[in-house]
Amino acid sequence: MPTPEERFSRLLGEAQRDSRLPSLTAAVFRAGEVEWSQAIGLADVEAATEAAVDTQYAVASITKTFTATAVMQLRDEGKLDLDDPLERHLPDVAHGALPLRRMLAHASGLQREPPGEVWESLVFPEAEELLASLPEAEQVLPGAAAWHYSNLAYALLGQVVARIVGKPFREHVEERLLRPLGLDRTTWSFAPPHARPYFVEPYSESVQREPELDLGGKGGESGLCSTVGDLARWGSVLCDPDESLLARATVDQMHEVQIMAEADWTLGWGLGIELWRRGDRIFGGHTGGFPGFISMLVYSRRERIGAVVLTNSGRWPKATDTGLRLLEAALEELAPAPEPWLPEEAPPGEIAPLLGRWWSEGSEFVFSWRGGRLEARVATAPAERAPSAFEPDGEDRFRTVSGDERCAAVLS
Repeated sequence: MPTPEERFSRLLGEAQRDSRLPSLTAAVFRAGEVEWSQAIGLADVEAATEAAVDTQYAVASITKTFTATAVMQLRDEGKLDLDDPLERHLPDVAHGALPLRRMLAHASGLQREPPGEVWESLVFPEAEELLASLPEAEQVLPGAAAWHYSNLAYALLGQVVARIVGKPFREHVEERLLRPLGLDRTTWSFAPPHARPYFVEPYSESVQREPELDLGGKGGESGLCSTVGDLARWGSVLCDPDESLLARATVDQMHEVQIMAEADWTLGWGLGIELWRRGDRIFGGHTGGFPGFISMLVYSRRERIGAVVLTNSGRWPKATDTGLRLLEAALEELAPAPEPWLPEEAPPGEIAPLLGRWWSEGSEFVFSWRGGRLEARVATAPAERAPSAFEPDGEDRFRTVSGDERCAAVLS
């Protein structure tokens, strides 16, 4: 039987060979620790420099997870509301009626890119130019009608953050997220050692160097460079946050599905988070793509296990599948051993008569006292689904604070 490391290495090696990637660097993490990492191939083909696990890559739209977190921090501080229209924070701006929540979930209907031919010219607008050109942008779909990916929406969210905090968006992300988390190899421009970007020729075994771009005003939608180690640490935060950085309930909200991107429900979107369904599991994270670079961060919050894959090729159709397969292998190999059951104190006397099986509208519910709180679950629900939890609301009733019917159901 292969060891976990051998299994991960084989998956990585086959992906690098079959997809003809100049280099491929990956990591598997669990509960904040990198359990395995490896780099294959050349970070710099011309100089024959091999990739290493500390090699930095452009991570493109994974930046959006930092943008969404910055927005949610401001929400928790009472400086914005997710249902605020854009114009509340960027006065007199075109498309000002768009709610921030829809922009976070790619449900605003706003066009994908800023006005102009940014991907032809590879020149990206600074903040003033971005806002000045906004009247030329289209809302290509009605709000919430369907999922429509929008880099423009995230560029504007970055401007919202900057306007509220009174400093450049990039500086704010450094101060509030990168430095406190020790993400020293996550930067707004390349810091050596870093990979060079390439286009792999389709009809030969050669590569062409892609331009290393000046990202200009990019920030809310893209722009960060990072390593597998730093992204493993960031993914661990999105699995199990430090409450001093971001409340767990806020991270839970970021992972609640807002809109479906695929008709078969295999891909949805939360608040800045991609959500993949594989069988009965839901994984979170984000992908990124940029000329010469493709990236993916993916994790299972329940087990706090995740994977990162980074390459310096601009084309890798199987990137998402490779990241998901690596995570699934990690879950099989690294899932923690079951925690032993230990007795708890008896429930309070006034709670004991509530426990057991109850029926409502033809459905059976099981009420239990676990971990010092009242819980309820549908009797037929799968074991992995979290129960509804109740907290006291006055002397003789309880209110649901999580799970189905939260903040609505009252038990008297």
